[in-house]
Formats: sequence, structure tokens, C-alpha cells
Amino acid sequence: MRIDQESDGVSASTKHLVFAYYVTGHGFGHATRVTEVVRHLIHAGHDVHVVTGAPDFVFTSEIQSPRLTIRKVLLDCGAVQADALTVDRLASLSKYSETAVKPRAQILEQEAEWLNSVKADLVVSDVVPVACRAAADAGIRAVCVTNFSWDFIYAEYVMAAGLHHRSIVWQIAEDYSHCEFLIRLPGYCPMPAFRDTIDVPLVVRRLHKSAKEVKKELGVTDDVKLVILNFGGQPSGLKLKEEFLPSGWLCLVCGASEHEDLPPNFIKLARDAYTPDIIAASDCMLGKIGYGTVSEALAYKCPFVFVRRDYFNEEPFLRNMLENSQCGVEMIRRDLLTGHWRPYLERAISLKPCYEAGINGGEVAAHILQETAFGKNYASDKLSGARRLRDAIVLGYQLQRAPGGDITIPEWYATAENQLGHTTPASPVDDGTTAFSSDFENIDILHGDVQGLPDTVAFLQNLSELHEKHTRRERKAAANVFNWEEEIFVTRAPGRLDVMGGIADYSGSLVLQMPIKEACHVALQRIHPSKHRLWKHAEARQKDKGGNPTAVLQIVSYGSELSNRSPTFDMDFSDFMDGDKPISYEQARKYFAKDPSQKWAAYVAGAFLVLMIELGVQFEDSFSLLVSSAVPEGKGVSSSASVEVASMSAIAAAHGLNISPRDLAILCQKVENHIVGAPCGVMDQMASACGEANKLLAMICQPAEIVGLVEIPNHIRVWGIDSGIRHSVGGADYGSVRIGAFMGMKMIKAKASEELSELCAANGLNYDEVEQDDIELLKQEASLEYLCNLPPHRFEALYSKTIPETTVGETFLEEYKNHNDPVTIIDQKRTYGVRAPTMHPIYENFRVKTFKALLTSASSTYQLTTLGELLYQCHYSYSACGLGSDGTDRLVHLVQELQHSASSNAEGGTLFGAKITGGGSGGTVCAIGRNCLKSSEHIFEVQPRYKKATGYLPFIFEGSSPGAGKVGYLKIRRRATPIKANSDGANGAITMENNS
Repeated sequence: MRIDQESDGVSASTKHLVFAYYVTGHGFGHATRVTEVVRHLIHAGHDVHVVTGAPDFVFTSEIQSPRLTIRKVLLDCGAVQADALTVDRLASLSKYSETAVKPRAQILEQEAEWLNSVKADLVVSDVVPVACRAAADAGIRAVCVTNFSWDFIYAEYVMAAGLHHRSIVWQIAEDYSHCEFLIRLPGYCPMPAFRDTIDVPLVVRRLHKSAKEVKKELGVTDDVKLVILNFGGQPSGLKLKEEFLPSGWLCLVCGASEHEDLPPNFIKLARDAYTPDIIAASDCMLGKIGYGTVSEALAYKCPFVFVRRDYFNEEPFLRNMLENSQCGVEMIRRDLLTGHWRPYLERAISLKPCYEAGINGGEVAAHILQETAFGKNYASDKLSGARRLRDAIVLGYQLQRAPGGDITIPEWYATAENQLGHTTPASPVDDGTTAFSSDFENIDILHGDVQGLPDTVAFLQNLSELHEKHTRRERKAAANVFNWEEEIFVTRAPGRLDVMGGIADYSGSLVLQMPIKEACHVALQRIHPSKHRLWKHAEARQKDKGGNPTAVLQIVSYGSELSNRSPTFDMDFSDFMDGDKPISYEQARKYFAKDPSQKWAAYVAGAFLVLMIELGVQFEDSFSLLVSSAVPEGKGVSSSASVEVASMSAIAAAHGLNISPRDLAILCQKVENHIVGAPCGVMDQMASACGEANKLLAMICQPAEIVGLVEIPNHIRVWGIDSGIRHSVGGADYGSVRIGAFMGMKMIKAKASEELSELCAANGLNYDEVEQDDIELLKQEASLEYLCNLPPHRFEALYSKTIPETTVGETFLEEYKNHNDPVTIIDQKRTYGVRAPTMHPIYENFRVKTFKALLTSASSTYQLTTLGELLYQCHYSYSACGLGSDGTDRLVHLVQELQHSASSNAEGGTLFGAKITGGGSGGTVCAIGRNCLKSSEHIFEVQPRYKKATGYLPFIFEGSSPGAGKVGYLKIRRRATPIKANSDGANGAITMENNS
């Protein structure tokens, strides 16, 4: 339901109502928009009790009425920020737990009693979760007014914090489900906990003064350009310098410390300054995105130069609204900190903001609230919101799109084309109905062959069309990143499906991996710095340094709309140097971690540094790269490995480096381990680099010994089913399980040394043959390099009782000093599972060997049943380690239901087993079955059953494609030089030109 400007407003009421309005403790933006709604309610003659932790002046500067009562109580904490741009995810969850979870029973009792004491007619929440439940306990209707909900924001934080915080997200969502309906503001996020929604216009504070009056009070003449520095009322934390601003500019600083000395071209605003008036009087605004700043920038047509905020899921939706209204320019954080503001400010004042939708949302929302309090029913008769949550709560949201063109950002890449227009080339689907031509209108292939891969054909076609005018930033950036008169190298690397082995790779297990159809393509150009087409901000940075053009790396990544990341990245190659030597991996990790919106670039740019450190390669030329991946992120199918392998392959091709696929995969693992900081094994990169279509890559991860390619028998078929729950090998659960396994191996080695010493002490030098064999075994186990080299029977016979269920990091370190894992660090205060993470790789290695042997055995139902049972055992072993998830468990259960169904039995069996894959904690399930029509029907029957339970329709991974080593590389050149367009470029449409 949408209600726009046609609202009759909030007329004065003859009946007096009491509203209890709860305001979240996160930032001033919520309080300022609440003020606008409250103003209209009070104007209509009602009393409003505002429950908030925000300063009184936010409300009283706009409302002076005895009908307003401010009650200073904080019932949630929002996102805890380390600084103006950085959210501390773990601290946010911990503080919410202290604020709202531990005292929950007391809060509910207290709030229900207070609501009844003030005789509240309606509870309104923006967007305090527990207020909705308290209203239900008090028997009072509740309505939420917001553009996001905390279950959506905190869901991403669970990735970093681990499963033990997931209950927070569930509790918040269940609290919201007690709300009767949602008044939804523009720029909204997915909010599945609310069963009914009403869309309203922007809620914006009104103006008190004209721009002329504001400038007169500031003593500013019309020839001076004004920029307001606004970080939502917080201090920016910047060390401001006079040279940050171009000549003729003045900066008005919000939230500056009283003791902060500012340069002469910066003016400190009073803490209670009325920012809507100042924003309307300014030529542009510089700061971070929040609802308050965005709504006022749009309403008063003030161009907004913004810097991305870390780990705040609200931002992409507001950012799209800004950019669709030609009101936004994105600034790289590095340029904010170093004062390279000029190109962004100049770009901002050239924009013509065009937001024409309503800005009277405060009035409209107040009218709805008044009518609801009178008894009007806006909600439809549906199932409760809590029933519709299920697994979809933890980043499993089906994104929505509001009528009227407010574009949101789908999590599910499969729907991205419908929501946002074409993004990346489709994965190869050969159904026999489409003919793909390798002839391109304006591209010459100088080396290599597309090998009939339709996604490669689509990528080349995309390159050939980049001269056309594009409206989206990533396309504009890509069109301007290459010098089309020079050669371009194109590489392709697929994702992979983990059939068997999974997390046991870091313990040296045999693994079986299948490259999937979905792949990443990279287009790379190596060019002399004098011919490099630089983006304006990069050009300005070079000019500031003076001297001749130097080597620069520029990267464009398609699909930035699918996650909160910048579509472009650039750096000087000199940033990778410390004197005459490359910087260390630790320095590189810190370099990329400075701006999480650009941390994705570590997977690509990190390949250059690894080649510098490991092979001594020197990069004197500039490089431009375009990365386009159809491998979905967070699904456990190695999206990161495909990017690394495709990038490394392209660099090697352009530089003439002869690197074998195996060695290239090991180099790519170093990118992920040492620069990205994710403690993955090597199997993902090996499968992407060395795999072949429709075969399982068999590899012993000690560290990367390929033992062959295993044909999948014609009567067997393998599928991947996406759970919709985002997976990350950088998450806390994966890392802690890995640490637990290395702790277990350390304990086993210590036990073996102890047994060896006792045996030697007891017998001296007199051993019989059996004792000598025991000694040799113990020696091997005392110097164990890989946990998987310990057979299950030896573990059970000698070591099983030695391994505790859990141990505290500090306790372990006191006894064993270290765990000998170079890519993880033990948290002394954390409790780690040890027994299950230790047992898993020992038994998984045995399961994988058995699985591989069975694939070559005679075809029989027994063969399929046993293969399926091995998958099930692996799945439940993951769960014992703490790496399961509700979604993947549900998918495995659905496979079991269909396996034992009458229709399956009638066919002699269809599906036979399923397991969670990769790093676990969500992602994709691998299923195995008979290669027949009924099996496919059963796999696709899983989709609607899962959607009915969770609200998410899972994607099915089918088929396979060759690895990067098999495909090789293409060398291409565009035939015709495109007409140079004055198109908008990277980072908020900054004009990009040839710098030569």
C-alpha cells in the first residue's frame, strides 16, 4: 500500500489521544524524523511521550509544547561506531545484548506498566524492537515507522560474531512481528518481519530560514561556495587543513569539538545548529550517508559527496536513491583523509538534483497514526510475521521493490537483472536452443579460443559495447578504464562445488571438487603510464606528487549493486613498495582493511603483490582490470577463488609469466591467506585453476598434490542447492573450528611424544619387533604435519580420550604455547571446540577415500546408497563442529524426505544423499542422485518446499565447466576506437579522460 501527497493532513481532532513514541539510540537521524511526525501529532491536539536517549534540543528546537513529554530511557543501542565511518560489529552485538537482551524481562515489565500508566492509545516505534513486544504485553496496538529494521542490520554482524549471536537477530525479528503494520519510508531495506506495509513520502524537517538569511547570519557572500561537513552530528575525526578546499570555498563543520582549532576556511557550527536550513543554503554536502542527511539533501536539492560507511546495510538503499536523483557523488575514503576533495566538490556542483517525489511524509505518517489510534484497521488478515521468518532472517531476505521506482539492491544475483538491469554475463547454459557465435563486430581475437563457452562470448560482447553511453557508474567506469587502441587480455575461472573434503583441506585431506558452470571473467590491460587513462581523482593525486606519470592500478568490478561495496578501486604501484622492497603481507592486509567498501580489491590487487614477493616480478607499467563474476558471493561455491585465479591468470598472461595451474593456485591461496586474511585451504583455488568439466579434481592438500581427475559415472548426477544463508570463510565459526583442529593436532603430538618417552624409558634399548613398530608409529605421530595422516583407528585407540570437548584459549596456550597454524590467531578469552573439529578431518579423509573408490565400482543401488550415506555423515560432522545452519539442515532434510518417498522407491531410488559444503555455516548443499528425469524433478521439487518454509527460492547449481588452466587466455583488440564521451566516471560519476 502506498500513500502519497494526496493525504488530507492531520486535522485537529476533537478526541484527545496519547501516543508513546520510541526512538532508537542510533544517531540523530531517527530522532530528527520522529520530531517531524510528532510535530504534526501535537498540532492535531494529541499528547506524545517520546522515549529516547537523544539530546532534548533535537526535539525542543522544533517543538515547544506542553503536549510533548521526553522520557530519557535507552532500550537499544543501534550500531556502535569506532569512529564516524567505522561500525564495530562485535561491540554492537555485545552492547545490544547488555542493553536489551539481559535485562529483557525487566524491560518488558517496566514498559508495559508505564504504557498503561500514561494510558497510551498507540505505541509507535522507530525502530526499537522491544517496544513492539511491550505494547503487545500491555494490550496496546503498535506501529513502526522506519526505512530499516535492526534484524537486517545485525544479520551481517552475525557473520563476524558467530552462531552464538544469531539468537539476537531472531529475537529482534520476533519482537517486530508483534507490530501491526509498518509505515515504510523511501530508501527502505528488506524487512520481512513486518507482514503489512504502507509506503509514505520522505519525512523531512521543514525550513525555518531562507538561504539568503542563513548566508547573511554566517557573513558569507554569494560568490563563496559553501560545503557543509556533516557526519550525522558526530565529530568527523578528520585533521582538517586549509588546502583541503579549493580557492573560493568555505566549509561549515557540524559536530566539531569545542576545543578543536579549525583552518580559516572552515567554520565551526553550534552543536544545536538547525542543519536543514544550512543544508538548503549550501552548494553541496560532504559526509556519511544516513536517512536524515539523505532525505534533506534530496528535499532541498543539495548535492551530496558521500563516503561509504563500514558494515551498515542501510547505506546501499539510500545511496541508490541519491544517485537515481542525480544528487550523489561517492568519494574514496583515502581521498577524504588526505584532502583530495577538489575533484569531488567540483563534480558535485555540476549536478542537477531532480528528486520530485513527495517530502511531506511526516504529515502523512501522522495522519495514518491518528487514524489507527482511532481504530482504523490498515492491516490485512495474514499469517503472523513470525511464521514467515524462518531461515530468511539471517541474510536470507527476498528483496522487494516499491512502486514508483525506488530501486533497492537484491541479495540474490539471479534477480539482479530484473531489479537493476543487466549486470554480469549469464553463466553458460547450453540447452541446445541458442547458437553462440565467436564472431564479434568490433573485436579481433589475436590469441586463444572461446572454446564454445557462451559466458565468455557474452563477456566479449559486453566489452565490445562499452563505448555506448551508460547510466550506471560501474559501466561508465569500465568504458573509460581501457585504452581501446591497445591489447587486452581476457581470462576465465569457474567457481567450484565441494563434493567431498570441505574444511578438512587445511588438515591435509583428500578432497573431491567439481568446477561449476558459473565463472569469473577478467579483462586486463598492461599499458605504459603515459598512455594510461586515469580517473580524475587519480590524475589529481599524480599531479600533487609532481614529476612524470607513474604506474597506477585501476580496477572496475561489476555487481557492486549486489553488495555494499565500491565499484572501483585505484592505487599507485608505489603504495606496494617500502623503499626498494615490496611491503609485507601484514602491511598489505592493513592497507586494504582501511576501507571495507574497497576491501574486495585485495582479492585482485593482492595478486600483484604476491607475484612481487614470491617471484620477484617488478611492475613498471600501469594496469587496468575489469572483473565480472557470475559466481554468487557467500554461497560457498568459491567466488573469491574464482576472482583470484582469473586475476592472477590475466596478470601472468600479460606479463609473459609461465606459471603452471598448480603453482598459480598456490599463489592465489597466499592472496587469500596473507592479504585478504581468510584462513582457507588451497582446494578452492586448485579446483578453479586445475579442474576439468564434468570431472572431480582429486587432490591431497599436503599442500596441493593432484592425484587425478575422477570421472563422474554417467548414471550419477551431482547438484548444488543454495540455502540463501550467506557463508564466509572469514567468519568466526570457520576460523574457530580451524583453530580447534590445530589445537587437537598439537595435543595428539604431545600425547604421542609422552607415550614414546614412556615406552623408551620402560624398555631401554631392548625392543622386540612389535615394540619397534610401535615406536616408529609414535615417532610419526609425534611429528605429525597433517591431522588427516592419522588413521581413525589410531585416533580411537590412543588419542580419543585425550582430546577435550572444549578448551579456553588462555588455558591451551599456557600448556602448549602455540597451535602452529600460521593463518589463525588464538583469542585467549574464547572457548574453542576441540574434540569435534579434531575428529572431523580424521574421519572425513577416510570418507573421501571411500567415496572416490566407490565411484569406480560397479553401478548399483548399493553404490548410490553408500555414496549418499557418506555425504550425510559428512553433513552431521559439520554440525557437530558448529558449522551447520538451519537452512542447510532443512535442505538436507528435504532431500531425505524425497529419497524415502514412494515416487523415489518406484524408480529404484532418485536422490541418495546431501551435505553442507565448503566452510559451512550456510552456503550451498551438495546433493547426489541417480541421473534420471525423476531425480531432476525431485531436486526442483526441493525449491518450492524450501521457499514455503523460508520465503527464499534456492538457486540450483547444475553442470560444470573447465578450469582456468584448461581454458588459457585470450588476447583481443577493439577494431574501432570509440568516440570519446564526456561520461561520468568512477566513484560517483567523476569525469574520466585520457591523461596522456
